[in-house]
Amino acid sequence: MRRTFDPYLALIVAAVTMVTSRGAAWGQPDRVPPDAYAYALLLVGPVAVLLSRRFPLLTTAAALGACDLYLIAGYPYGPCFFSPAVLLFLLVARGRRLVAWSMAGLTLVSFLSYAWLVGNRDFFHNVWILTSIMLLMVLAELVRIVKERRAERERTAEEEARRQASEERLTMAQELHDVLAHNISLIHVQASTGLHLIDANPEQARTALATIKTASKEVLGEMRSVLNVLREGAPRSPTAGLDRLDELVERSGLTVTLKRVGSRPLPSQVERAAYRIVQESLTNAARHAPGADVGVRLEYADKELVVRVTDTGATTPPAPSESLSESGSGNGIPGMRERAAALGGTLVAGPSGPGFQVEARFPLPEETS
Repeated sequence: MRRTFDPYLALIVAAVTMVTSRGAAWGQPDRVPPDAYAYALLLVGPVAVLLSRRFPLLTTAAALGACDLYLIAGYPYGPCFFSPAVLLFLLVARGRRLVAWSMAGLTLVSFLSYAWLVGNRDFFHNVWILTSIMLLMVLAELVRIVKERRAERERTAEEEARRQASEERLTMAQELHDVLAHNISLIHVQASTGLHLIDANPEQARTALATIKTASKEVLGEMRSVLNVLREGAPRSPTAGLDRLDELVERSGLTVTLKRVGSRPLPSQVERAAYRIVQESLTNAARHAPGADVGVRLEYADKELVVRVTDTGATTPPAPSESLSESGSGNGIPGMRERAAALGGTLVAGPSGPGFQVEARFPLPEETS
């Protein structure tokens, strides 16, 4: 686009210069009518505009010199000023401000010198020349400022888009981690239980296999929901939220009591984080405290949401293959704490009597009526 712009601008400058030269000659009968030499001088300006990007200083000086020669030869005023004005404007707009202002000063000196030589020493005429050049340069500076601000806004928008894309990738990776960690851990625990009890207690083993079936279906569904976001226009399933806690409790394989105190709308980020914290807590309870009763309590206050998950401790020994050293990556509690901290909340996890308790607090915005 830049390379194709200069030829068109040069053609426009040439057309305007040639047309105005004829009109200027009719309105200034005391000046010398344009001839071949005059038109040759006037064509220096468009050629300078064409080459101005590669030779900014040389082309501006050439156009100014041609303008001075045009005036000295006595040709009509007007047409010769157009090319130097365009070149000075381009210098400023393209960021060559020092060169532009230096050439503007040289232009002012040359025009005032010509006026002095021809005997035009009127003060107001000289002020008019100075004002015209200053207005041209100020206008060019304003255009440059607008151009630079637009470029800065575009750069900021691109950086923001990259930052948001990076955050979305991190969020997606965390979602996939949580989905896989919870469901695969649950499948592992129930498979170990089923293998351990398949001979002694077939009914309980059957229940474990049913839980495995449900969990495997759930993990496939949630993975498809998360990965669909990568495909533009793909249908999106609802994200994990507190309205799906009942489903989570049913397939946890634990005896869970769910209690909600109060109710209010929540930001989607808080809903997702609270759901994942309950999910991870149930995973840890199933892994480390088999047979425990678990209580999940949600307290909706005016300024915060409190999520509390408490288990009563293991009541049955874990299956032989389900030792603590084999379970999990050790990132469960740090991951929950990071989720809470990312939203300005806190998370405390530790022993509570014979069992274990996880408590997360999320600050909430004031409700709007």
